[in-house]
Amino acid sequence: MELKATTYAVQDRIATITLNRPHRLNAWTGRMHTEYRWALQEAENDESVRVVIVTGAGRGFCAGADSQALEGHIEKGGYDSGLRGEVASPGYGIRPEFDATFAYHFGLAKPVIAAINGPAAGVGLVLACFADLRFAARGAKLTTAHGKLGLPAEYGLAWLLPRIIGLTHAADLLLSSRVVLAEEAAAMGLVNRVCEPETLLDECRDYARTLAHSVSPASLRESKRAIYAGLHQDAATAVRESEALLERMMREPDFREGVAALAGKRPPAF
Repeated sequence: MELKATTYAVQDRIATITLNRPHRLNAWTGRMHTEYRWALQEAENDESVRVVIVTGAGRGFCAGADSQALEGHIEKGGYDSGLRGEVASPGYGIRPEFDATFAYHFGLAKPVIAAINGPAAGVGLVLACFADLRFAARGAKLTTAHGKLGLPAEYGLAWLLPRIIGLTHAADLLLSSRVVLAEEAAAMGLVNRVCEPETLLDECRDYARTLAHSVSPASLRESKRAIYAGLHQDAATAVRESEALLERMMREPDFREGVAALAGKRPPAF
């Protein structure tokens, strides 16, 4: 695919997807969504990739839906996703609960880290929330934004936010659409780490390298999927599924290598 609204690069087992419309603070369009899904599918299919980082070019992460696209929705009398033709389906087919826009992140085998380098609003915040981890630049602004546009919470954010930060904090952000800075977001538990802007990507990559080189890819895959499957399960089902996985994975090469590395007092070679 010819990439016009994103860039995609792989280095040291890490795929980096960059939203690349800096002149519009990387405002979301159907083209960007199409390219983003294609890039995620590339990362899923590439056995050399263990972790994905998504970030924005320039001074923004993603300022939400492009204002010109919003005007187009009014002219058309309804919402138009802008997606055309065949679209990649990364993460689909794992569990039916994950087979929806942005929820497909939960079906991915590889962790996704959002490096929030600047404003993340509306669908931009949705994208960051569906990532597994969020690192943010100090002072970065985050907002749900929908309330000031007369819209509902987008793409299941009203379901997801309470599960990330609890009901009270989620109600605050969803009802008010107020702007919070990265530091307040971290205090809520929405952001894992606040970084200086100039070190944000380096810190993300350092963390990603730890996952990519010291954790079994099979363990990353199954741990990630268990986290999100668990949101739809009772405790007993989660225990039974984890026991079945344990029995299966103890017969696989990653477990043998992990035990050998532990006994040999050396790093594992996954």
